[in-house]
Amino acid sequence: MSTVDRLEPKQRRSLVILFITGLLFWMSLAILLPTLPAYIDKIGISQQHLGWIMGSFAIGLLAARSPLGKLSDTRGRKLVLIIGTIVAAIAPLGYLTVTSVPLLMLIRAFHGVSIAAFTTAYSALVVDISPIERRGAIIGYMSLAHPVGVALGPAIGGYLQVAGLYSAIFWISIIFGLLSYLGANQLAATPPISPDPHSKNQPTTSVRKILTNPALSIPAAVLLLIGFPFGALHTFMPLYIQASHVNLNPGLFYTIAAMASFSARTVIGSRSDRYGRGIFIAGSLCCYTVGVCCIAKGGSTIIFIAGAIFEGLGTGTLIPMVIALLSDRSIPEHRGQVLSTCTAGLDLGIAIASPLFGSIIFRVGYHGVFEIGAVLASIAILLFLIWGNQTIEQSIGFCLGHNKDSYALSNIEKLQR
Repeated sequence: MSTVDRLEPKQRRSLVILFITGLLFWMSLAILLPTLPAYIDKIGISQQHLGWIMGSFAIGLLAARSPLGKLSDTRGRKLVLIIGTIVAAIAPLGYLTVTSVPLLMLIRAFHGVSIAAFTTAYSALVVDISPIERRGAIIGYMSLAHPVGVALGPAIGGYLQVAGLYSAIFWISIIFGLLSYLGANQLAATPPISPDPHSKNQPTTSVRKILTNPALSIPAAVLLLIGFPFGALHTFMPLYIQASHVNLNPGLFYTIAAMASFSARTVIGSRSDRYGRGIFIAGSLCCYTVGVCCIAKGGSTIIFIAGAIFEGLGTGTLIPMVIALLSDRSIPEHRGQVLSTCTAGLDLGIAIASPLFGSIIFRVGYHGVFEIGAVLASIAILLFLIWGNQTIEQSIGFCLGHNKDSYALSNIEKLQR
């Protein structure tokens, strides 16, 4: 943590508060991960309707991403961060008070807004606070709030679920959300960032311009492709393990993946500041593809554990590195919109994966679903290898750590001088 220790006291305080806020936010959401489907089943809702309700989360998430990203640029990051924590605190009340499918779908979609708001503002704030020369390291450290929160939340929720204390689970989720809101309020106000009148780099001002700019659209497309196997992993993995008759608890699979993700995030960020983002993004995509291939092969506990390790290392490196890459390629006054639009690729892939793979799983089986996922992950590797920078030669060199990012604004400005 020497990177954080070298920061100014004001920067360090803001990052500590932000990390605690993020940890509480993710615990608020994650405590419901293993328990909400069981609770919905317990109140008498069918499995088909359960899928509709759980899937509604992605509707709110995707619909809110871009507007909230723009709001974080025009009205400040803190406001959007607070919106995310408020929604996280309010939504669990809805699960406690309604039992009809349409209303539960509406509440679940509303709950999805919390992630759209929080993750966009959190990532943009971390980048705003971080010195550019230590950006990768600080993003890596600050992204640890997610795996730690997602590890602690389900452990608490699972323990209470065994005791049948569903009301307590929702109230604890509310409390974590409220504590996260209080933490967000302790941050200094973040006014909109005024454009630099001397900058030669014009801002990207719309979703269309973002998605037609190869510097930003290629990372978004990579996340979209990875989103499909990622969604399949979190939807079908427990059933796949059960159908394979191997001696492995599905919860242990996710724990191993989370530990691998945690390990990657603690060491990769600072090295990306020295060697560039490209080599670590390319390496993470290769790790992820190997992990999905192991899962597709299945058949034994060892192979599934290997898949969990490679998958965890891949996602633990890829997501913070893509955020750092997008931040390098975007101006501060439009960074929120860029991050929200591009990371929506991952959300979209996850949202489509469940119904898409669910509709073909009876034909191809679990092995086939993950084989398709491995193919899509392989395409993501080729996409980044060929078009990750301005030319094929630059892209390959960037992926090997030999070239600087020709799309990074700091490098463009050096060439323009």
